[in-house]
Amino acid sequence: MARPWKRKFLGYSVTVHREPKLKVAQQSALRLRRHLRRILRRGRGRNLVSVIAELNQVLRGWVAYFRLVEVRGSLEALDAWIRRKLRCILWKQWKRPRTRMKKLRRYGLDPSRARISAYNGRGPWWNAGASHMNQAVPTNMLCRMGLVSLLDEHRRLACYS
Repeated sequence: MARPWKRKFLGYSVTVHREPKLKVAQQSALRLRRHLRRILRRGRGRNLVSVIAELNQVLRGWVAYFRLVEVRGSLEALDAWIRRKLRCILWKQWKRPRTRMKKLRRYGLDPSRARISAYNGRGPWWNAGASHMNQAVPTNMLCRMGLVSLLDEHRRLACYS
């Protein structure tokens, strides 16, 4: 017989505290990531705004289902992962170092840092998490493109009594 915090029920799990709190089960978060990977893989040749519009449908539905969650750590981690994947798509779309340098400069990086960043030879995932991409494509820019934050949507939908 398993302990309650090792079980999952309808995608939810509970914490190990004296007063247990609801959280998203790890398998549910992994299943969402798998689904989002399929959507983001199709996004390489498309405009980022259209990819975000397709993502938002899934994210809003998922958060609406998990609106009873009290532990928000998994929502924060998923938010960060989604933003990094979107920056990764941008990095891949800017195929050549010269294009990357131009785009980074256009988004506000100084020329020397943009050149070093564009020609660093690292992969897209590393660059998507690097400070130069976080500065060039900040979170509020992705929000202006229409990206829904899981945390903000959860706060909006939360129904605590």
